[in-house]
Amino acid sequence: MMVRFFVLFLALLAALFALELTPWAQQWLVIPWTNTLAAISTSIVTLFDANVIASGKVIRSTTNGFAVSIEAGCNGVEATIVLVAAILAYPAPWRHRFAGLAIGIVAVQALNVVRVISLFYIGQWDYAVFEWAHLYAWQALIMLDVLVVWLIWVRRVPREAQPQDAPPALAAG
Repeated sequence: MMVRFFVLFLALLAALFALELTPWAQQWLVIPWTNTLAAISTSIVTLFDANVIASGKVIRSTTNGFAVSIEAGCNGVEATIVLVAAILAYPAPWRHRFAGLAIGIVAVQALNVVRVISLFYIGQWDYAVFEWAHLYAWQALIMLDVLVVWLIWVRRVPREAQPQDAPPALAAG
């Protein structure tokens, strides 16, 4: 059972990462996703700071000119791929998988919005701290978020009934 999950998880990861790298997926999924992430992050920031604009994948302060560009690896696509592969590989009823995908993707992306906004402000405050937060802290936190979301989902979802999982019958005597 565990081997089946692991092999399917790795196969799905390989397929989804390969798909992500295709020009079609980049043009129709990844670039719009990244631009939307910048727009959502900027919309939230402008509730408190009207001097911020988004242009494509770039968020810029009109006050001091500082900008962040949301690149591959920072747009949450890879983290989402890991979550999607884990949920799809796990033996659960399909309606639970779909619910897990919907809620899980929103959870990962919500934290990614927090990540982008925090990095935007950390970068204006101290570039060395920005580099550390960007390269280490947030990378680990996003993947930890994926793991926690998946583990919560696994604990709440019934597994598909599989005969090999049934314990052997014991004779009462």
